[in-house]
This record gives sequence, structure tokens and C-alpha cells, in this order.
Amino acid sequence: MKVVLITSRSLNIYAKKNSQSRIALKNWMNKVQHANWNTPHSIKESFSNADFLGKGTERVVFNIGGNQYRMICRYHFGKFRVFLYVKWIGSHDAYSRICRSGKQYDVTIIHSK
Repeated sequence: MKVVLITSRSLNIYAKKNSQSRIALKNWMNKVQHANWNTPHSIKESFSNADFLGKGTERVVFNIGGNQYRMICRYHFGKFRVFLYVKWIGSHDAYSRICRSGKQYDVTIIHSK
């Protein structure tokens, strides 16, 4: 199924503030726009370094730019499309900090350096 990226505006804002991430994010978005996912396993087929957060959250973490950045997205497989909601994006260090505090399961739209 075609993937619909929700809140791609957040990625553009992040890329503007963090210009070094721009190319990596553009490449990631291009890959998502051409993706055809039917199950959560399809996400791993497209992005082998993605990790599912579990705990029933329907959240996946993408490593972007050679693992310099992390992005948490929530996914929903609808009847005809897959919806991918950007929940958080930031540096790998910032991601490690939110994981230490246990916020990766419910964080919502935070742009972190």
C-alpha cells in the first residue's frame, strides 16, 4: 500500500534548522514516498536499520544520515494506505536522552538538536 507521510512539514522545519540533515532527510522522504508496505515487516524491508518500539505503540524508530539522526514515527495500516506520523526527530544523542527518561513511547512532535 502507498505510504502517506503525515507532518512532513515538521521534517522540513527540522531540516531548515539543522542544514546538515537536509540531504539525509530528503533521501528518507523520497524512499518513503515510493514505498509499498503491506505489513509492519515491510517497513523493515525498506529500512533494515529501523527498530520497532513495541509495547503496542505502533511506533518505529528510523536511523537517518548514517545514524546521526533518529526519527520516531507512528504507523497505521489503513484499508488502502499506510499512514506514517512523525512524532519526534533529533540527534542520536537527543534520542538516547529521551530513551533514558522513557519518553520514546509517547513523545509527540519535538524537534531536538
